[in-house]
Amino acid sequence: MRVKKAGQLEGLAVVGVDIGKDTFHLVGFDRHGQLVLRQQIRRQALTAAFDGLPRCIVGMEACLSAHFVSRTLRAMGFEPRIIPAIYVKPFNKGQKNDYNDAEAIAEAALRPNLRTVSEKSQDQLDLQALHRVRARLVSRRTATINQIRAFLVEQNITVRSGHGR
Repeated sequence: MRVKKAGQLEGLAVVGVDIGKDTFHLVGFDRHGQLVLRQQIRRQALTAAFDGLPRCIVGMEACLSAHFVSRTLRAMGFEPRIIPAIYVKPFNKGQKNDYNDAEAIAEAALRPNLRTVSEKSQDQLDLQALHRVRARLVSRRTATINQIRAFLVEQNITVRSGHGR
């Protein structure tokens, strides 16, 4: 099933988006909880696919590209909700596949008290990536220093801990 008739999409209340590397899987429900949309789209066709849909809630699992998708959909007039994966998991039914994941995301997005991830700008994401790289460098430095200290202890040479020693 791809998309039902245009008249049936008027009542579209929520769309769940399972974000993949190259393709997105969309599952949409109307106000009565009936499945009215089940579609796979390519990443480049995101805006074209959502142009034909009525404005509604769009849920997606939190990941790096979710912020870009969220900003794009918000600019188009949708109400995006980025949901942590731990809150989507209880809504998964049956085998794990992209459509079932998108369905679980759509159901989670309808929950009124669900905590969502705040949408980040590209500058915030860049700064966060820089902090992660720096933290990894510090961690690797600490691990290397500890390894060297362990080698020296085997030679009966003790060095106090800390990178300044």
